[in-house]
Amino acid sequence: MFWWHSRVGDNLEVGFTNTSAGNLALHVGDAPDAVLRRRAALEAAMGISPGSLRFMNQIHSAVVAEAGEPGGEAPTADGLISADGGAPLAVMVADCVPVLLAGTGPGGVPVTAAVHAGRRGLLDNILPAAVGRMRAAGGTGLRAWIGPCVCGRCYEVPAAMQAESAALLPAVTATTRSGTPALDLPAGAEAQLAGLGVAVERVPGCTLENEELFSHRRSPAAGRFAGVIWRRP
Repeated sequence: MFWWHSRVGDNLEVGFTNTSAGNLALHVGDAPDAVLRRRAALEAAMGISPGSLRFMNQIHSAVVAEAGEPGGEAPTADGLISADGGAPLAVMVADCVPVLLAGTGPGGVPVTAAVHAGRRGLLDNILPAAVGRMRAAGGTGLRAWIGPCVCGRCYEVPAAMQAESAALLPAVTATTRSGTPALDLPAGAEAQLAGLGVAVERVPGCTLENEELFSHRRSPAAGRFAGVIWRRP
């Protein structure tokens, strides 16, 4: 079910699923009933109420939204925040960078966020936007977990795209094993977060190299795995 999972507070947990949890996305041509059954199984494994896990309609933007009520329509955004940590949050990826964040809010309750940081969103500052929203909600002592994604040795791009990206975020500059231009998105995410004063933990795993993770680059028909952050009741 989980590629990696950890308890990071008294009742706060973070994790990233693998292919054994199945595809969790409704937008990749999978049967909706099957996706909903897998989401329910994930919620059961997390120990949270059925239908309580909040998802986003991800569009490679820099938009951060507040988590709504359970069962409501998923917001169109690439960052999701829970100002009191009460809403279980999910971000779905299959090569892009999943980032989970937590801090301590007023009264000691956690402030949490889940962020989808693809190339465009990363360069458009989705992570600073999420951190800013968390701090505006009173979050301090922010920590982040960068989940499995395509690594810099595998993410080959045209030279012009590399130059454009590096001009905005130099830390993404990389080369593939064969010496061609590439982007290291997790390195860029880590540098950006560190520059914002956020403590960062990198969870190992390249999606393209490991078949226990979904990869759009390896298979355009791939499903999506999820990064999740939640408080156990």
